[in-house]
Amino acid sequence: MTDPAAKPPRKQKANAYPWYSPRIWHGMRFRPWMRLLARHRFALHPLRIGMAVLVTPFTMFNSLAYRAQLALYGKKIAAATPHTPMVFIVGHWRSGTTFLHELMSLDEAYTSPTTMQCFGPCEFLLMGDFVSRWFNFIMPSTRPMDNMKVGWSKPQEDEFALLSLGAPSPYYRMAFPDHPAEGTEFLDMEGIDEADLAKWRETLDLFVRMITVQRDKPIILKSPTHTGRIGLLAEMYPDAKFIHIARNPLEVFASTERLWQTMDEIQAFQHPKNPQYRQYIFDCFDRMYGGYFRDVHKLGADRLVETRYEDIVADPVGELEKIYVALGLGDFEQVRPQMEAATAESRSFQRNKHQMEDDLAAEIYRRWSQYFERYGYAADGTLGEEKPKAES
Repeated sequence: MTDPAAKPPRKQKANAYPWYSPRIWHGMRFRPWMRLLARHRFALHPLRIGMAVLVTPFTMFNSLAYRAQLALYGKKIAAATPHTPMVFIVGHWRSGTTFLHELMSLDEAYTSPTTMQCFGPCEFLLMGDFVSRWFNFIMPSTRPMDNMKVGWSKPQEDEFALLSLGAPSPYYRMAFPDHPAEGTEFLDMEGIDEADLAKWRETLDLFVRMITVQRDKPIILKSPTHTGRIGLLAEMYPDAKFIHIARNPLEVFASTERLWQTMDEIQAFQHPKNPQYRQYIFDCFDRMYGGYFRDVHKLGADRLVETRYEDIVADPVGELEKIYVALGLGDFEQVRPQMEAATAESRSFQRNKHQMEDDLAAEIYRRWSQYFERYGYAADGTLGEEKPKAES
């Protein structure tokens, strides 16, 4: 019997993403950029050499800008104290973390990292407002994997900033997808060299402090890669709050397969010859939720709330109010009008539709049964009677 994880994926086309639009590598400094290329022996596909050539001068500029940024703001960054409560939104890719992040970013009592801050962490204190105002024309209208709108001032995933600042990250895989995936140990923070772990912690803390210097408010961070890191994050930020969002696992799997295909199409310096996306999704899940289920019991109901995408879509304002009350995030009535207006607009959002083979669906249920059961999903992905738990 053929392993469904080994079957080649259906080819899925990314949304239009112009050649001049920013890639995640444009935010890197020169030395980390060169180290990335050297690790993979400059194995660039001929059709992607041009992209690498265009990225290189940006990395040179970033290195100079980073030095200038630290020279001008170094003392303020070192003295910055992140406000509480810091909030982390976690969950598997394509589970609704972006939707939840954008809703919560409407609360003016908080701030969220923007695309400018995450794609340009080396210079956003120097010129972020200028770029955000005048260079939106280089951004695509939607993300490559779905129909979510993009822009320099939109909330963004902080993992991109960590990568650009030189921290180890599983997202380096996207540069050379034909090579063995690197950085997956940073999905559960297991088996990591002490020096690499220290660098990762220092980089996240640096980014948080830089955000605090520019936007002096509590920060809402969103990254699926943080899902298996909750234990470490809770230790680093003892007052932090966590929101985990789950979604129909079959939808999550199919949509994540599209995610990696489209991201490789846009970001990679290779054209993958034999991509093992399905096995990679299973491997990442094992890491992410191995770490999450390992540490979730350490966080009480006052620090962690678990919700479901389907519940938020059905009653977004009601679910958000429950989250605010459970975690003590402030007076929800102050932000209710903005939430109601935003969720009224979101009803017209066109979601991608996915197909899946029966044998793959059965394999997902077998491997992810703990996720299905914990969040109340039946084997076919439909909602059961059980509601998500606040803690183990």
